[in-house]
Amino acid sequence: MRIVIVRVVDGWAAHATAVLRAAGYRSGGARAAVVDFLGREECCVSAQQVHEGIRRDGRAVGVASVYRVLDLLLALGLVQRVDVGGDVAMYEAVHPDGAHHHHLVCGDCGRVERFTDDGLERALHGLGERVGYAVAGHDVTLRGACGDCRPTAAPP
Repeated sequence: MRIVIVRVVDGWAAHATAVLRAAGYRSGGARAAVVDFLGREECCVSAQQVHEGIRRDGRAVGVASVYRVLDLLLALGLVQRVDVGGDVAMYEAVHPDGAHHHHLVCGDCGRVERFTDDGLERALHGLGERVGYAVAGHDVTLRGACGDCRPTAAPP
């Protein structure tokens, strides 16, 4: 299996702002700050990471406001919640074109990496066809130990 770590830059923030506007929400304050921040992220982040990133940007937004915005974006289908274990929830943008990635999660240090794998995608779509299921989406999270945490093999 060949795994590729990917980096994607796109117009998710503009899309999210348009969806929020169409749903009757204004774009000021915490909503704009959270959308701007998530639009720059390549993978999932926790609510605390969103809050800290917005503060580093020099914007004053309370952590409770960040959680409310994330809940709204989740309800509108603009973000997805990624459960990485240990009762930690992370959030990431859902791209309107269906572009997505999966996650590698280190159970030791908590590192999360994104990956894509064309063979895995083909297998998942093939499975849906074989069982007669109209698959609307899927999430894949592989858990284990990253290269830094994984025990090294002892020499022979």
